[in-house]
Amino acid sequence: MKDYNEKTFISNSAEKTQSIAEEFAKDLSGGEVLIVKGGLGAGKTTFTQGLAKGLGVMQQIISPTFTIVKEYCGSSVFLYHIDMYRIEDVQELENLGLEELFSDDSIVVIEWNKKENITAKKVYEIQIDIQTDKNRVLIIKDLSRTIQ
Repeated sequence: MKDYNEKTFISNSAEKTQSIAEEFAKDLSGGEVLIVKGGLGAGKTTFTQGLAKGLGVMQQIISPTFTIVKEYCGSSVFLYHIDMYRIEDVQELENLGLEELFSDDSIVVIEWNKKENITAKKVYEIQIDIQTDKNRVLIIKDLSRTIQ
């Protein structure tokens, strides 16, 4: 397991972003929550596509903006891809029952996070910053140390 206290990656293409995520997936075993941050078009779903490939998901990964939650089956874990962009209030968020998804046999990716208290085995923040049309800076932080 690599130390992701705070690790920075540079990407110059969507393929490179996916490759970084695919490599990161090798260090995940289930029970992790990944909070993916970045502006519109930063590459949040692109990152999730690479992560899914690394987890053995065979389905095409698309943004769950309108469905809020998408479930995929990987080779040894489930992948839940959540987009909270359209969540308007706390009650709507509570009605989703997200805690049920936080289990040892799943990895949960959250875009546009609006949930304050996440209790999971490991929580990571992936910040994706746009530098140019093609270049991105990805910073992966292990938040578990600060949450627990």
